Amino acid sequence: MRKLSGVLLIDDDDTTNFLNQRLLDRMEVTDNIRTFVNGKQAFDYLYNVSNNNYEEESSNYFLPELIFLDINMPVMDGFELLDLYERLDASFRERIVMAVLTTSTHPQDTANSKKYNAEYLTKPLTAEKVTALLNQHFKTQEENTK
Repeated sequence: MRKLSGVLLIDDDDTTNFLNQRLLDRMEVTDNIRTFVNGKQAFDYLYNVSNNNYEEESSNYFLPELIFLDINMPVMDGFELLDLYERLDASFRERIVMAVLTTSTHPQDTANSKKYNAEYLTKPLTAEKVTALLNQHFKTQEENTK
């Protein structure tokens, strides 16, 4: 399995972000992980990446291929972020897998995630969940024909 160009972790709980980052580091999913504690920070980052509003040489900006997004956060929650995210250029969004990662099992939250074409995962994030997501979305053509 190839390494992803980058992963964003968006959760208002620092411990959750820390544990998820450790898991992804251990699994060697990517060399680039950024964490955000609310949807506004994350959207500002995605907006800048989608419009190339940053200095290439001096930045920590990268195009994420996978985003783990919590629903319940202060400032801007996950669904508010998804509303804004849907307005970004479709060619930018089509290269990114969005995964809602939440403790909620409420049917309304599940339905909303599907509306945004986002994967729906319940916490905690595990190696099995990450592997399933990677196999579903990031297998190369050669791997699929084996």
